[in-house]
Amino acid sequence: MSDAILLERLGKVYVKRRSLREMALRPFARAERVEGLVDVSLAIPRGSIFGLLGPNGAGKTTLLKILSCLILPTCGSARVEGHSVTSDDRPVRRSIGFVTSDERSFYWRLSGEENLLFFARLYGLASAAATRRVRGLLADMELAEVAGRQFMSYSSGMKQRLAICRALLHDPPILCLDEPTRSLDPIAAKHLRQFIARRLHRDGGKTIVLATHNLHEAEEMCGSLAVLDRGRVARAGRLEEITARPGGRDHYLLVLSGGAPPPPDARWTVTVERRDDGTSAIAAEVDRGGPAFSDLLRVLLASGGTIVSCQRREQGLQEVFDLMDETGERR
Repeated sequence: MSDAILLERLGKVYVKRRSLREMALRPFARAERVEGLVDVSLAIPRGSIFGLLGPNGAGKTTLLKILSCLILPTCGSARVEGHSVTSDDRPVRRSIGFVTSDERSFYWRLSGEENLLFFARLYGLASAAATRRVRGLLADMELAEVAGRQFMSYSSGMKQRLAICRALLHDPPILCLDEPTRSLDPIAAKHLRQFIARRLHRDGGKTIVLATHNLHEAEEMCGSLAVLDRGRVARAGRLEEITARPGGRDHYLLVLSGGAPPPPDARWTVTVERRDDGTSAIAAEVDRGGPAFSDLLRVLLASGGTIVSCQRREQGLQEVFDLMDETGERR
């Protein structure tokens, strides 16, 4: 699988605007500079759902705007389908569809269909082709029944689906989604995630770049992701690589009926909790690889116990974030 997007040492610096009062009092002072992105290097595979995860202000929207040719980077390079966003932007714009939750980019007094027809003509679609494309997208997004209503009367979910329709007008191979479920209720957000994963990614073959601060959303949808913090990539890779527990140990939760807790051993660390029903809950950290885990099970069975259940506990993104805070990785 080749890369749809390749970023190398990408950086973006913003110059803060100075007020008239500041310019009058300190006319020769340098304007404050804010680093939006710092030395970002990423490869996003074609056909994947790639997550950009981080808190507000981490640099997610800045990165998507650079990929969509809405702003220029200060340094480094960004290539979309092999084309540079700075020197070859026309094919980049054809390859990218940018979905933002900013409702101000639509005309509120026009209907949903009229909005899409307007933007379709901006993309260069002829009148008849634009009408066919718009009506097909409205049907796909289940908006055909409300296509004639004014945009201002739409619910948040309808507005977000219309924004996706607009991004798909020119049928780009890559979609950049900037927190698409931010203003949606839980049910609408679930339906939109399913639509993105099934219709756009699985059936449509789109490469999806999803910016979100929702840990559950990232775990549910993204195979690979980058954790951004203050413009820098804190961690990047496949989800299972980012959530892999450090120290070469796996975590298990066992429920034991009867028997005795295992004796101390350098290969495992266990915590035992007695339950009211007579069973014991054993939280075990076991050396990864080798016979350590099978030896632990053998010891438990040899003590006369019965293993009621055994579950391997995977570390979630929330635990990764908590660990990064504890170690200072995000500071």
